Amino acid sequence: MVQAQATAKFVRTSAQKAGLVLDQIRGCDANKALATLMFSRKKVAKDIEKVLRSAMANARQAEGFGGDDDRLFVSSCYADQGPGMKRVRPAPMGRAFRVVKRTTHLTVAVGERPAKALGVGGSATSKARAARVAGSAGAKKKTAGAQGAAAAKAE
Repeated sequence: MVQAQATAKFVRTSAQKAGLVLDQIRGCDANKALATLMFSRKKVAKDIEKVLRSAMANARQAEGFGGDDDRLFVSSCYADQGPGMKRVRPAPMGRAFRVVKRTTHLTVAVGERPAKALGVGGSATSKARAARVAGSAGAKKKTAGAQGAAAAKAE
């Protein structure tokens, strides 16, 4: 399984605002995450989209990559707080207020899902469920047969 990541540093937004968008794509398939970011109305979504595309390109270049972009998913993504630029804003009566223009470091990591997670060959849970369904269908036939026998004895 291939893991790759990309980081954008000193992005001019707060980590809290970036975290709201990152929460929407965490755990999604990479292509679905790109679509989500394209149609997001947040300004930071464009920066996150760039980082995600870079992480996908890094995964393609990694040794052992299967070659299928559809198997990539966002394994982790987070926004760390960067340094704040301190500025001064005039205030009444000759005073000054400090304004902190925040920055953030965006990190997106993508991973490759195993081949059988895409439904190739079927999963063990789906096979177990099919066995349970088949077993319950047989149980219904047995109870229906027992009820028919009880009705025949009552006559």
